[in-house]
Amino acid sequence: MDRLWQLLDGNTSGSLYTPDTVLLSLLLAFVLGQALAWVYYFTHSGLSYSKSFVQSLILITVVIAMVMSTIAGSFVTAVGLMGALSIVRFRNMIKDTRDIAFIFCALVIGMAAGSQRYTIAILGTIVLSLVIVYLYLTDFGKHKAHNGFLRFSLTGHIGPQHAIPQVLRRFCRTFTLISTQDGDFGNPDVEYAYQVMIRNASRNEQMLSELQSIQGVKNISLTMQEQLLEV
Repeated sequence: MDRLWQLLDGNTSGSLYTPDTVLLSLLLAFVLGQALAWVYYFTHSGLSYSKSFVQSLILITVVIAMVMSTIAGSFVTAVGLMGALSIVRFRNMIKDTRDIAFIFCALVIGMAAGSQRYTIAILGTIVLSLVIVYLYLTDFGKHKAHNGFLRFSLTGHIGPQHAIPQVLRRFCRTFTLISTQDGDFGNPDVEYAYQVMIRNASRNEQMLSELQSIQGVKNISLTMQEQLLEV
């Protein structure tokens, strides 16, 4: 235990690479990478969750720590490793920019652990985790307005006294007609598209039900902007 604390406290210059220090770097990278993965797991929201991505956060941290130990003090090894990695092509598309931020966190933690800057690695992981949890609990950056796109077909055109605008005024703060398209070959149905700002998203089903009850309305669809961004 004394040897462990001596390694954690004393060797921050990255000048000594022995089997003990390399093993400690890899184990520390594994523990900190797992902590980062658990934070991602508990704070994730949306439709883009992937078990393989969570596991990759741990692997990335350990691999980067191993890379830093490998190239320590050797310029030739670093250049050779860069050349070897340059032939690798990664084709997976990352949809969520938050996932990219977690990848960078895993890279930096692995670099700190692999270069034997253990204090920076541990404190950095703690601070990053606290920041992520804070952003998750406070729902920071969420736009309060619920924007969406409402589409439906109607037999005929909407007049000034039509029931549809009256329903939209009750459930929406604002609504703007985006487009109308008449049916082809004598089809009396007209397709309407509105951009709406919902007052209360929990009443969406009630609004759609009242619109559906209006004579001539059919093929109603409501796409919320928050859901659209997840696809």
